[in-house]
Amino acid sequence: MSDLDELRALQHGVVSRAQVLAAGVTVDALLWAIRSRRWRRVHAGVYATFTGPLPFEAQVWAAVLRAGRGAAASHRTAAYLDGLCDDAGPVIHVTVPASRYVEPRIDGVRVHFARRLPTTRHPSKNPPRTRIDETVLDLVDVAPHPREAEGWVTAACQRRLTTPDRLADALARRKKIRWRPMTEAMLADVADGAQSPLELRHLRRVERAHGLPAGCRQRRITGSRVSWIDVDYDEYRVRVELDGRIGHTGEGRFRDRRRDNRATVDGHATLRYGHADVFGDACGVAAEHVRVLRARGWTGRPRSCGPSCRVRFHDHQGSVGR
Repeated sequence: MSDLDELRALQHGVVSRAQVLAAGVTVDALLWAIRSRRWRRVHAGVYATFTGPLPFEAQVWAAVLRAGRGAAASHRTAAYLDGLCDDAGPVIHVTVPASRYVEPRIDGVRVHFARRLPTTRHPSKNPPRTRIDETVLDLVDVAPHPREAEGWVTAACQRRLTTPDRLADALARRKKIRWRPMTEAMLADVADGAQSPLELRHLRRVERAHGLPAGCRQRRITGSRVSWIDVDYDEYRVRVELDGRIGHTGEGRFRDRRRDNRATVDGHATLRYGHADVFGDACGVAAEHVRVLRARGWTGRPRSCGPSCRVRFHDHQGSVGR
């Protein structure tokens, strides 16, 4: 293969003008390829050497080549390439070294600048992209809401693309990042077994905020079939299931019902909550927890999380609520 053929194979059929000329192709030959519509211009100085739609990887290569030396796919684009998300979004995200000037307006491309890009760019992956831990933190940094930041961290750990320890190391190397205190706490929570923003919210806003006993998270239960308990207060035979929208409809709903029924037969109480419960009324959820735990032997003292909290400690018998 010629040098140009190798580049075309590596870069999904996309090449830059500088690469074409360096491979020995003359300017006249390049212009002929474009005029004959064998090749076509994607961005200024960047060409697709084939006809038909551009696959996603070719679009990424075109954006990286247009951005120039040292550029790498980043943010949601890098997340999609590495399997962190299932939707690439409407634009290609590219980061370039902060020391370089790049025209920020490139059709279909959003350009970011970073001082640490030489160390945060993955050394070998193609198309060039940021390392997965840096991609997660980039997305946390631009997240408009803390719940979205939680989603990126938990998705990366749930899909086994990284670990809380690796993310914590990458976070420590960053001088500035949005949502830092929350992210540091969240990484510790994920390491303790919380697997989703819903579970993180339950851990912080229901359990810890109201002084409840510490539950065992993601506990593996074996029997006729293996099952997992989201939060298990084993000493008091109370289980909490936190249901997201995925996996709890159709057959998933009946599977949950059978699991709850088996737990009841075995003497366990099961409390089940969704996003609207935990995010919308954490104090109400905590109050229900206290009632059930009290009835099953918990003698601890719950606490109010604020002036309007529905959890109250009234007497030695442990009645709660307003």
